Amino acid sequence: MIKQKILLVEDEEVLAMVVKETLERFNFDVVVSFNGVEGWTRFIYEKPDCCIIDIMLPRKDGISLVADIRKVNVHVPIILLTSRVRTEDVLKGLTAGADDYIKKPFSLEELILRVKSLLRRSDIHTAAGALSLSEDMTIGSYSLNYSRQELTCSGKTYNLSEKEADLLKLLMEYKNNLLDRHTALIKVWGDDNIFNSRSMDVYVTRIRKYLADDATVQIINIRSKGYKLIG
Repeated sequence: MIKQKILLVEDEEVLAMVVKETLERFNFDVVVSFNGVEGWTRFIYEKPDCCIIDIMLPRKDGISLVADIRKVNVHVPIILLTSRVRTEDVLKGLTAGADDYIKKPFSLEELILRVKSLLRRSDIHTAAGALSLSEDMTIGSYSLNYSRQELTCSGKTYNLSEKEADLLKLLMEYKNNLLDRHTALIKVWGDDNIFNSRSMDVYVTRIRKYLADDATVQIINIRSKGYKLIG
């Protein structure tokens, strides 16, 4: 059985080795880098299935590394490690393209569960894509191929991250109707806590940018209730 590869970018060597050994016990192949520049190089050459990246890194910070990765790969799951407690710092990482985050100190069991969850979602998307390459949903001039995580409009194609695809698909399913925040958070994030709520707002902002090519398609914010995709 081929092991799934994890890229761990963490400058605290003791913590990095503990996380590496734990992941290996769960049958993952783990590549470790201790700074952001090396992490970028290892990402390019190792082609990992999932990345775990600390925000505070020497030479290149974690948020910049996430942004660089997303320029070349929008699909690989990324988890941020952070000792920062400010919501703004977490949101910067999510805006850069991270899929999830975990605050230090954290339990190794929680980290393993999050890694497995993201990889499972990634596998589902891959399998769905292999089975059906023409599974399209439409609104206005846009067509969403959920399996391939692609949004097209007038010959232009946007490659979506998994959560972007999940959230846009859900909005399309509720087209012209209210999608309440609780439903969206539970279905896409699995929890309706405050940080996931702020994260969802970031993803809605991203999706709005993708939808800017057709003025008839809009995401309306229904204050304190949720969102409505109209078109």
